[in-house]
Amino acid sequence: MTTILVVDDDPDFVEITRMILTAAGYAVQTAANGEEALLALRQSPPQLLLLDVMMSGPLDGVNLAHRMEEDQALRQIPILMISSITDSPMAPMFPTDEYLPVNGWISKPVQPDQLLSRVRKLVGEAA
Repeated sequence: MTTILVVDDDPDFVEITRMILTAAGYAVQTAANGEEALLALRQSPPQLLLLDVMMSGPLDGVNLAHRMEEDQALRQIPILMISSITDSPMAPMFPTDEYLPVNGWISKPVQPDQLLSRVRKLVGEAA
């Protein structure tokens, strides 16, 4: 069974996303911040990572993506970044000219059909 790690500090978003993915037949792991995600990634690597940009811990989504890229054991895991940063007051802080080692991007709010379509594509590419 394909496992997806959902990393977001919004418990409502995590739960809704988990419900959508499990209904589609995926196994779902969750983490509330980058540090939890790094532990989960190393203990039981998923086939896909859904990653929020802004989180409460010191390791945000952008930093986690870069750390994964530097780690031989984690760099092959595809990342789908999901965020509302482009519609937030934090948008000017987002590094638009910086290389981000991600395989796709979806803005919140996420439509279930769009999410599943992107997940299927990335899991297929990762297989």
